[in-house]
Amino acid sequence: RTRSIGFPFCCLIRRLQFPRLLLLGVTCHAVVCSLWRPGLEGSASLLHLYSNKSNSEQGYCEREVRLASSLDFWTLSSENLIGILWPSLAILLTSGYVSPAPVLPIDPVKENYVRKVKNCVFSIAFPTPFKSRVHLVAVSKQVLEDILDLDLSVSETDDFIQLVSGEKIVLGSIPLAHRYGGHQFGIWADQLGDGRAHLIGIYMNRQGEKWELQLKGSGKTPYSRNGDGRAVLRSSVREFLCSEAMHYLRIPTSRAASLVVSDDAVWRDQFYNGNAVKERGAVVLRVAKSWFRIGSLEILAHYGELDLLRMLLDFIIQEHFPSVDVNEPNRYLDFFSTVVSETAQLIALWMSVGFAHGVCNTDNFSLLSITIDYGPFGFMEAYNPDFVPNTSDDERRYKIGNQANIGMFNLNKLLQALNPLLDPRQKQLAAQILEGYPILYDTRFRELFKAKLGLLGKSKGDDDLIAFLLHLMEKTEADFTMTFRQLSEITQSQLQELSIPQQFWALKMISKHKLFPAWVSQYLLRLKSNMNDSDFERRKRMTNVNPRYVLKNWMAESAGQKAERNDFSEVHLLQQVLRRPFQKHSAAETAGYSSPTPSWAKDL
Repeated sequence: RTRSIGFPFCCLIRRLQFPRLLLLGVTCHAVVCSLWRPGLEGSASLLHLYSNKSNSEQGYCEREVRLASSLDFWTLSSENLIGILWPSLAILLTSGYVSPAPVLPIDPVKENYVRKVKNCVFSIAFPTPFKSRVHLVAVSKQVLEDILDLDLSVSETDDFIQLVSGEKIVLGSIPLAHRYGGHQFGIWADQLGDGRAHLIGIYMNRQGEKWELQLKGSGKTPYSRNGDGRAVLRSSVREFLCSEAMHYLRIPTSRAASLVVSDDAVWRDQFYNGNAVKERGAVVLRVAKSWFRIGSLEILAHYGELDLLRMLLDFIIQEHFPSVDVNEPNRYLDFFSTVVSETAQLIALWMSVGFAHGVCNTDNFSLLSITIDYGPFGFMEAYNPDFVPNTSDDERRYKIGNQANIGMFNLNKLLQALNPLLDPRQKQLAAQILEGYPILYDTRFRELFKAKLGLLGKSKGDDDLIAFLLHLMEKTEADFTMTFRQLSEITQSQLQELSIPQQFWALKMISKHKLFPAWVSQYLLRLKSNMNDSDFERRKRMTNVNPRYVLKNWMAESAGQKAERNDFSEVHLLQQVLRRPFQKHSAAETAGYSSPTPSWAKDL
């Protein structure tokens, strides 16, 4: 349906005869390249013609707010990134009905082989289909419905399986691999890039939000270096579950729409001890507002591609930083200030749930300050500031207690990449912005941990109270998650009497320390200073910020082991539990998701 927008425009739309659906096999490269992909934003019903405005903002078309029951009219676009349109749409551009999208240069070499790439942001690279049958392991109903406007039933179709496994691509998309560099473990690693990921397009949903869809584990690209371009089921289960778990913990993150597995053999040396074993290849469909990271800018600055650096920065600011005026001479300072502030916020949030990313290289740090690239991450069990989930991190560089410092290091590398575009005065101001990072981090860390303890207002002893508790937790090796959760559930009278019920096992561990009574006295005294508060309200607040469930490594491993046998029930059970991490789940709620019930789920 169209409004009365002028006869010529309506006729053009009808005469173009957009296809109902065209899923092209990735083996048909010649056909795809000759079409050059339509540059239309994705839509669950009508096609969008403006790359930077939502359907409601345009005022040209209207549609019912409903979910698509098939992929027939569901489209993706690459136009917003690389500016390629159907040749048949050129008339619309020249007639003034469509504004050309910003253009980021593409690698002129179209062949897919590993090489050094220069003077571009993306390379065209098509996914490599699996040779064996593909099985759907899991989908995120919330991502499908709330972000991609797809009804859950679509995930049961062959078209969906072919799309999310990389076997076929949607018309409107040119699969891309992103070129970036980065500092890995503190050392410049030169060109890195998407070595096993393909950005298959951008989707604009019914809220006018644009989301970039990326397949991970979908085959080789020009940036694969010595890799095979694949991901295995074990690590893919972890990424699928953790990215969704982090979202429900209210931590900015990429999302996971689906997980599929094949019977293709992929060899991996999991423990880096020279003993590679055969595993199953898998693909995760990840979505994020943007996949640009610090390394996206570093590679351009390193090779002196300053015009391209400026172009990419302006694109990122215009698309993703609405508070920054892209025409402002100090826009790069404003951009940097925002990234510094939001990075401090993100890492403080990680710390508040005991999350260690594991590989905090600059190529894994998002410019949008969201959590991306879930690899050897881990949620801390016993509180230990030296906790390292990554077995290859021999120097413990990325231990959980060092994440804030690594944030400072990475932001400094970002500043170095920006420096060629700054004048002397701006460089001085940018250095001052970076110097303010520790204060931003400490402030947010304090706010989060005060909330975890149910503290209201300010007191000069708050930092000492928090540090005192963490010291006791470290000495007694108390569980990080459950200590704060049980403090949320125990009453003040129970604490006052030091009578810790058996059900609060984490607190009982801490209570064995000789200084625990002293901490309890300080804590209860501080709670009395909460204005207009009650013990009921305190516990209510605290249970809303202290999760009962996080994705412990052994939970993910258990689910992954079952998935290897094509038993995906435990993955589904974890999805159910981690969607509501702050609530206690009843056995009835989780019945039927896994049989027999895994050991970790018996106390739900």
